Amino acid sequence: MKSITKQKPFDEIKEQLADFDRVFIVGCGTCTTMLKTGGVDQVAEMREKLQELGKRVSGEVVIPTACDEMTEAVMKENSPAIENAACVLVMTCALGVHRLSLYLDRPVIPALDTLFIAMEDTPGYFHEVCAQCGQCVLGETAAICPITACHKGLVNGPCGGTNNGKCEVDKEKDCAWTLIYQRLKEQGRLDLMRRYFPPRNYQVVPRPRTLKIP
Repeated sequence: MKSITKQKPFDEIKEQLADFDRVFIVGCGTCTTMLKTGGVDQVAEMREKLQELGKRVSGEVVIPTACDEMTEAVMKENSPAIENAACVLVMTCALGVHRLSLYLDRPVIPALDTLFIAMEDTPGYFHEVCAQCGQCVLGETAAICPITACHKGLVNGPCGGTNNGKCEVDKEKDCAWTLIYQRLKEQGRLDLMRRYFPPRNYQVVPRPRTLKIP
């Protein structure tokens, strides 16, 4: 599972850093390194761009995994450089940004937008596998999620636009419900195609989401 990110437009980053003359940069050695949005090379490129703007970069680090407990130790190791910065520019997913904010007493500025959680099918090709909606229907849809696999998020069969097994929104993409039908047929469970799912309850898990395990 990977957090899919993209770098924010540099003008947006520049605007967020307008009030800060000294910056410390943090990248991640896992997801954003794989996606080339926050690895060693991207952190170095960001440093050069900021220096061209007249910013002073007090230091930089690529944390092996920015969203786990390792973050606190890495922040302590780099505390002198961080203390010499007015803010920290973070080239990780949103979870990494949040984790860093727990250990820092200065502004934490995200340089990336987090798009979705995905799996890698082939090298460099990712697809969203779960919207974390709290109403899983995978047991009835042969483990193919119609929320993420269908452009329209339909849960009661295909729309009228599917054509020869392809999606009308993206004609290069297989129709999610055609895939569900084919897999259910192979499993001898086509009767599940007749099941009706009521309208989705988008308040099933109120936000902010929390969980306490007894």
